[in-house]
Order: sequence, then C-alpha cells, then structure tokens
Amino acid sequence: MRVAEWLLDSDPAIRWQVLRDLLGAPEEEWSAERALVAEFGWGARLLSLEDADGQWAGAAFVPADCTREEWDQVGQPWTATAFTLDQLREFGLEPASEAAHWAVRRIGENSRWEEGDQPFWDGEVEECINGRTVASGAYFGVDVAPIVERLVSEQLADGGWNCERANGSVRSSFHTTINVLEGLLAFERATGGTPASRAARLGGEEFLMVRDLCRRLSTGKPADARFLLFTNPTRWRYDVLRGLDYFRDAAALTGAPADRRLGDAIDHVRSRQRPDGTWPLDRRDPGRVWFDVDEGPGEPSRWVTLRALRVLAWWDDHRPVRSSLH
Repeated sequence: MRVAEWLLDSDPAIRWQVLRDLLGAPEEEWSAERALVAEFGWGARLLSLEDADGQWAGAAFVPADCTREEWDQVGQPWTATAFTLDQLREFGLEPASEAAHWAVRRIGENSRWEEGDQPFWDGEVEECINGRTVASGAYFGVDVAPIVERLVSEQLADGGWNCERANGSVRSSFHTTINVLEGLLAFERATGGTPASRAARLGGEEFLMVRDLCRRLSTGKPADARFLLFTNPTRWRYDVLRGLDYFRDAAALTGAPADRRLGDAIDHVRSRQRPDGTWPLDRRDPGRVWFDVDEGPGEPSRWVTLRALRVLAWWDDHRPVRSSLH
C-alpha cells in the first residue's frame, strides 16, 4: 500500500493507470482522473508546447532547429511531433478530447515527414517509425489501414520486422518488432484488425517468445545486455519490461493466456524489485526533451514501477504452467 500511495502522489498520467490497473477502481473513478491529463501536469504541459500549426518543435521527426552537430554530440532529440504524440498516448490523453481532435487534424494538414515530404498520417518508410505512427493514429482515431497493410507486407520470414530490411537485412530486430507489434495491437483494438494484421501480430509475438523475450537463438544468451535494463520513456528502444507490458495489454484485448515462455522475463523483473517495493530507472536516452518525467537513472521510477507491478499482477492472476527454459 505504501508503494501505491507513492504512485498516486504523482501526475494524473500515472494516477489514472494506477487506479485502473493496480487498484481495480471503478471506471468512473479512473476515467475522471484520466480526463485531468489534458488539464494538469505533464499532459497539459506538453499540449501547451504545441505549435500553432499543430506540430511540436516545427517538424514531424527531427526538430526544425536541430543540427547534425547537436545529434552527434548531444544525442537524438525527442521533442518533435512523432515522439510527443507517443508520450501523450502513453500519458492517456483522451482521444475524444478537444485538444486531441485539434492536434490530430492540424498534424494531418501541416506535418510532413522529412524523409519524403509525405503527410504525417501517410506514414514514413522505416518500420519502427510506422509502427509508432500506427499506434498513435489508431489511438487518436485516424485511418491508418494503408500503413498497416504496408507493415504486414514487410514482415520478415522469422516473424518480426527490421528497419534495415530495405538495406538487405533478413533478420528481425527486437526494437523494430515491438514498435510494430504495439501499432498492430492498437489498430486491432480500434478496428478489430484484419485477418492479415492479426496473423502478422501473432507471428511477431512468436518471434519474441521463442527467444524468451531477449535471447539469441544461436547461443541462448541475451542479444543485448541493455534489453535487461529498464528505461523510460522507451521511445523506439526495446527492453523485456516493455515486451511483457505488450503481452499483458494484448491479453487484455484478446483474452490470450499468459505463455510460460514469458517466465524467464517475469523472473528477471521480480529480481529487480527493491526492498521498498519500487523499481529503479536504469537508463535514460541522451538528447533534447521537453522535460523529464523521472528523477533519473538509479532512482526509483514511478513509470517503471507501475509497469512492473501491473505485469506481475497479470502474470500471477493467470499462473501458466512452467517448465525449464534453460
């Protein structure tokens, strides 16, 4: 209960999810809290930074005033429209709110991708970017079916996706795959999906599960040590907690049972809990941001703790049969 109180002593963007996902509050209670995202705290602050044309930082993906020197020396900036929409979606900004309607319409009218000058809601060329564009578009009520069709056609033989496919890669990336999976799930939640999109989503899930959410098939070792570290905001990066939160979310929509192959990742999440019941933020990507929503690496993170607790609650409620995965 002390951890719950700590989580509730925060921003509406976290409080409404704690009420819904951890405390089982009635919908009228958590939805009333969710409505505050547009008016107070981080959500309202992001909305106040919106440009007159509906964009953020004057561009779709890279801030209009960003230089190559900044990118190389400071890191990728995270303030342009695409990443800001990601955060508003994660905060839970109500899609039916006036602020959301205004932004979505104006972005459609004015924002164009730097890569090819195509309208924002037509999507870009990289699968990871398009996965997040589908997630935000579906969440905010935009017709993103053409981007979904493209993503389905770009699925690799091993079941996942890779932004380097156009450069000849035939092996999927954990990073790209989770971005596409989240987009396909949001599309399915909004529209029911298509037979092809649902099949592609299941294929992407299998790509992750046969690898225990982090391992190389060839050696059984983690494909990247950073997959075992927890970050926030995740942006385009994968980690096992993000993977588990996806499977929890998918199960909430489809009723799919918890798969025992997620067990090693679950054990890792449990092992990272601190004695006080919280989880730390392990890493934060460098680069320009509007503002931080965590204290910093090494400190307890409300976002990481919220995700870890709801993943463990889901897993414990389902208790799949376990077998040795080693």
